[in-house]
Amino acid sequence: MGLLEGKTALITGAARGIGKGIALKFASEGANIAFTDLVIDENGKETEALIQALGVKAKGYASNAANFADTEDVVKQVKEDFGSIDILVNNAGITKDGLMLRMTEQQWDAVIAVNLKSAFNFIHACVPVMLRQRGGSIINMASVVGVHGNAGQANYAASKAGLIALAKSIAQEMGPKGIRANSIAPGFIDTAMTQALSEEIRKEWCQKIPLRRGGTVEDIANVATFLASDLSSYVSGQVIQVDGGMNM
Repeated sequence: MGLLEGKTALITGAARGIGKGIALKFASEGANIAFTDLVIDENGKETEALIQALGVKAKGYASNAANFADTEDVVKQVKEDFGSIDILVNNAGITKDGLMLRMTEQQWDAVIAVNLKSAFNFIHACVPVMLRQRGGSIINMASVVGVHGNAGQANYAASKAGLIALAKSIAQEMGPKGIRANSIAPGFIDTAMTQALSEEIRKEWCQKIPLRRGGTVEDIANVATFLASDLSSYVSGQVIQVDGGMNM
């Protein structure tokens, strides 16, 4: 019997990358998976099929996570289709990097909307469902730059710091109702985005990491599974840095 047997997880931005990895890991532990992305294209359909092949229910929903009305509609549909929402993973995110003096208002607004407002949207829509169920686990995908900052990523760092504070606040508000909220702060993770970097930059990054390697999507998914499951039933309001010891 899997750690998440019989639970339903809703994961945003999960057609590919870290979100997809989390969805597949959750499914392997018995969870039914609802996931969103801006569009459910071939990648989304492939993800849906891979999850279903693990013997659980899965469905992808096209939704703009930064849009409040879209989110209310998709959460209502997920509740109708799956019957419950036990786990929410706020994973949707984008980057629009630039030094502050060159950063445009559009770059700032877009990153804050997709990375931070989307989490508010989904928590706002899912909490009433979890309250009726008398429990739930909310996981915000933050970043080490949300803890330590990063030059050239003021918008991204601010959004990720906001996700951490948001989870801590929800943990305090909803703890008495049995709802937990935590954040994961990945470090340098091997994804399509980081693989596009030059070999020289990748090696330089790894030299700063005590474990001397980048993390994998599976490393993130394993921690997410812990936070989603009853193994972490007394863990709330925390931020777990999954970074190989890069930022201690």
